[in-house]
Amino acid sequence: MPIGFFGPRSAAFAVSALAMICLAGAGQAEPRHGLAMHGQPKLPADYTHLPYADPDAPKGGRITYAFVGSYDSLNPFIVKGAETTARGIWDVSLGNNVFEALLARNRDEAFSLYGLLAESVEVPEDRSSITFNLNPKAHFSDGVPVTQDDVIFSLEILRDKGRPNYKSWYSKVKSTEKIGEHGVKMNFGDGADRELPLLLGLMPILPKHATDIENFDRSTLKPLIGSGPYTMGEVKPGQSFELKRDPNYWGKDLPIKRGFDNFDTIKIDYYRDRNAMFEAFKKGLYDVNAEADPANWRNGYNFPAVTDGRVVKEGVVTGLPKGMLGFAMNTRRPIFEDVGVRKALASLFDFEWVDRNLFFDVYQRNASYFEGSELSSIGIPASDLEKSLLAPFPGAVEPDVLDGSYRPAVSDGSGGDRKLLRAALDLLKSSGYELKGNTLLNVETGKPFTFELLLKDREQERVGLAFARTLARIGIKASIRTVDSAQYERRVQEFDFDMIMTSWVASLSPGNEQNYRWSSAQADVPGSYNYVGARSPAIDALLKAILAAEERTEFIETVRALDRVLISQHYVVPLYYLPEQWVARWSRVGHPETQSVSGYTYPTWYATPAK
Repeated sequence: MPIGFFGPRSAAFAVSALAMICLAGAGQAEPRHGLAMHGQPKLPADYTHLPYADPDAPKGGRITYAFVGSYDSLNPFIVKGAETTARGIWDVSLGNNVFEALLARNRDEAFSLYGLLAESVEVPEDRSSITFNLNPKAHFSDGVPVTQDDVIFSLEILRDKGRPNYKSWYSKVKSTEKIGEHGVKMNFGDGADRELPLLLGLMPILPKHATDIENFDRSTLKPLIGSGPYTMGEVKPGQSFELKRDPNYWGKDLPIKRGFDNFDTIKIDYYRDRNAMFEAFKKGLYDVNAEADPANWRNGYNFPAVTDGRVVKEGVVTGLPKGMLGFAMNTRRPIFEDVGVRKALASLFDFEWVDRNLFFDVYQRNASYFEGSELSSIGIPASDLEKSLLAPFPGAVEPDVLDGSYRPAVSDGSGGDRKLLRAALDLLKSSGYELKGNTLLNVETGKPFTFELLLKDREQERVGLAFARTLARIGIKASIRTVDSAQYERRVQEFDFDMIMTSWVASLSPGNEQNYRWSSAQADVPGSYNYVGARSPAIDALLKAILAAEERTEFIETVRALDRVLISQHYVVPLYYLPEQWVARWSRVGHPETQSVSGYTYPTWYATPAK
């Protein structure tokens, strides 16, 4: 599911949407209230609200969020001209507050979508098209109705001028046509991409009458108009950004929106670094602090507001795959072209030392790109289906990954396990390197093995320095360079790095976003998430197979096959993950008792009564 595409690396947020519709009669399409990947949507047509939203949540008040960095654009749908976009506009974490899609997710299902701007959808059995039937009540914040023309316009401008993933997805639509007064039919030609109908359902709908077509692909700080529950308020570039709840929001009584969008004002503040940001939280300058630093979680919350209950610490275990956090190696660089070199480096991260000395033993080790879920290949021998999918690509999967016995290297926790160092040197020797004195040299060129690890904050720097110390023991020099968020984003978008520390968030239904991360077609597309420059026929074939899978079992086994190839190619030095999601909040904001399988859903939060 596409996650990181709707905001600046919200990571980065997320998110996929997958679809399958239960149809009556061969080849016949009937209007339905929702779509699910395999089988039927869990919620009936007469559902009243999502299970993790409180339909009686109080309205009013304000909530303030905070992030490190800045922003220089209000258009979240483009790459060109913008280093970072303001959060909260079209955001997998904070919500799609300004713009809306035709359908909306239920975060409690592996992936199902329900009506929003479109009150129903129709998909024929062969999946050669999808028809969206617009809600006649839908309108933009300036009162202009959402029309068929807006839907077709959005498809075309995002395809032609939007982010690379939009071009990749929406180019699969062969033609569009208006059906009656409120229907828009999109024809695909075939149903090979079973996720495509839902990706179109998640397409942001832009107002044709209020969009600067000529300059759409350029950065702008001019407030934009959408159909969502909030309008853009005060804009202080690089400092803060406000959203104001629209009292005339058309969709506030829809079941998919009951219990959502409760604050009158949403404010997002920006800080130079995490230390300054956390000090601001302690002073009550913002309301919610999502915490990822175990040291801070353990020792940093000893200020009076925590002691007297004004700040509440909470943790929740999600049902999502834990994904992959790691040091990503850019295979566009000659130094990382050899898989043997990458495998050696991946074995040299001393997780046991780092977890004990930096993180109080709270982390667990990443092994799979779909860690902690049924999609992971770890501990499971390849099925017959997996073997048949992998058969055309001998050598794409290592034997221990194929039989399920693979695990990341385990050290003695010393920071310099001699056994692991020797094994890594053997791998590097087979790849043409030799240790001479205190320097590892390329035997053919005589050049030392050295690279730059590009990082964006001090938290990453601590881990990077620990890794660099271990590498130095076998003559590898990893220089650490920490830059500001704008420079970091620019260099990553242009693939101007040797190695970065990044994450790939996973969902229970990965789909087209995997193309954006791993396909050969995206390897040289600026702004794509194929950070590592993967160009693998095996990966490309499996990405197609994932999108074509019809049954859940087939889908799971195909994703596992992809997981095995990604692991075997050693694009990443696996790091670690937290067993639960940590959040601290000032008690002036609250949330429903029930959380979704995806964790905290900030758009369902609300202001609590004053005490």
